[in-house]
Amino acid sequence: MEELPLEQVRTLLAVVDEGTFDAAAAALHVTPSAISQRVKALEQRTGRVLLMRTKPVRATESGQVVIRFARQLARLERDARAELGLGADEAREPVRLPMAVNADSLATWLLPALTRVPRDPPVCFELHREDEGHTTALLREGQVMAAVTSTPDPVAGCTVRALGLARYLPVARPDFAARHLTGSLERDLREAPVIVFDRRDELQDRFVRTLARGAGSGAGASSIRHHVPTSEGFRDAVAAGLGWGLVPQAQADPLLRTGELVLLTPKRTMDVPLYWQQWKLDSPALAVVAQVIAEAAREALLPAAR
Repeated sequence: MEELPLEQVRTLLAVVDEGTFDAAAAALHVTPSAISQRVKALEQRTGRVLLMRTKPVRATESGQVVIRFARQLARLERDARAELGLGADEAREPVRLPMAVNADSLATWLLPALTRVPRDPPVCFELHREDEGHTTALLREGQVMAAVTSTPDPVAGCTVRALGLARYLPVARPDFAARHLTGSLERDLREAPVIVFDRRDELQDRFVRTLARGAGSGAGASSIRHHVPTSEGFRDAVAAGLGWGLVPQAQADPLLRTGELVLLTPKRTMDVPLYWQQWKLDSPALAVVAQVIAEAAREALLPAAR
């Protein structure tokens, strides 16, 4: 592939970030016609369609590769200018770090970890909340520089390291358990109301299947399910007796000690492996954050299986 003209690459990034050709033109102080010509020239040079001309515009799969390159380039350029002492005002600007994080990590151990990041230079965290099974999509699209994910396979252009295991406990309110769980736990959980995070949350279904002899097969949890798309709201819905659910151990333990919740089975838990994926980028700020995240994960999570 021919060399990518940096002006065209930056223009494509502006169009995606601003959402329209007109808005990108205003941001770059050029005409919409100039923006259109640059994007078309870049598409001709790469031999691929890079943008879907919707409102707002969307990058195609090929466009996502260029967008990721553009963001990495901008990050490297800023770091280089700071190290060279060029642009003193720019060097004092905070480092912007977009990250994709699953809701349960966000609600338990990750925010306290971010307070450990040194304040010089200042870092502005831009957190994107997404299911741990889908955070890598944001990395692939170039929207974030790093992600907490359950996917061990690295996204192209990224490194990956294991963080540990997030343990989930199957719990319910005592009166809910007394009313709905009276016989075979596997059979009862296929009929009892259940709390799920959203339509992509399969954790409760996977847990029910592990109770069967042929683990991983058969029906999942009940079709009577309540969607509660926040970590705290999920916990509160279970504690209120709306249904049973798998709650992070850090959130469940205090309620188990007070008797507000009971374990459905003390011998079975669900452990979700978590990983840190980040761009292969020599960025001092990103390296520091990655180290802080890894240290906090060692304290908050169970050791990863070897």
